Formats: sequence, C-alpha cells, structure tokens
Amino acid sequence: MRISAKGRYALAAAISLAENYDNGECITVISISEKLGISKIYLEQVFSLLKRGGIVISEKGAQGGYQLARIPRLITVLDVLSAVELALFEQTEETVNEKAPEIESVMKAMVFDSIDSAVKDVLEQITLEDLVNRAEEQKKNQGFMYFI
Repeated sequence: MRISAKGRYALAAAISLAENYDNGECITVISISEKLGISKIYLEQVFSLLKRGGIVISEKGAQGGYQLARIPRLITVLDVLSAVELALFEQTEETVNEKAPEIESVMKAMVFDSIDSAVKDVLEQITLEDLVNRAEEQKKNQGFMYFI
C-alpha cells in the first residue's frame, strides 16, 4: 500500500495538532510547517481537505489557526487518511472478468477485498492519541546515552 505525500503530511500535521490538543489553542499552518519542514502552501491544501473531512476546525483572526474537531482518542488514522486520500479504498479494477469471471471473482474475494479489509481494520485501531503517546515515548528514549 502506498500513501501519498499528501496523506503522510496530513497524518503528521494531525499528530502535531494532537500533541497540542490539551492547551486548547489554535495552531497556525506556519508553525506546523516550520516544525515539520513541510511547505506552507502545500500544508494549506492539506488542511483544506482535513477541514472538509471534519478532522479539523479553523479560527480566523490574529489568534486563529487550526484545532482538531474531536479529541485525539476519537480520531483514527483511517479518519485522517480518508479525508485526504481520495483513492484509498477505490474498488480494484476488473482484470480478466470477460474471459475468466471465476478467476476475477476469486481474486476479488480472496485477495483484494481481504487486503482492503485488513488495512482498514489496522487504520481504524490506531488513534491520534496512540501516535502521540508513542512519539512521546520515543522522544524520552532518545535522551538516554549509553556508554560501555
């Protein structure tokens, strides 16, 4: 499975918002752009899709920016990726349906539908809260130096 740059940036930005969720402040696209090293213009496009997908809300004005629309434990990776990856779960195109419909049916049922289902199941189980917690663990572990 290949997630586009847009999907990866959307997920990184959503995690960044989740890290700051408890302080209740709006986060600007510029600050996320600088923190993550992502083009501000590209990130604005991503946030437009996240807003349309109900993942974020926006505030205009001097204190404006973006916040998550729900608490991080209620937003899954599937929610975020579905908002920006329009082709994430498109139906697999038919391959040999005209000449060998039984093979087509078996491939669809046993391979393609199974893959889609497994990927969807995994993405539904991981929340932004899970990702923030894991990132914090890794940040703590990077602070240790071991000498022999």
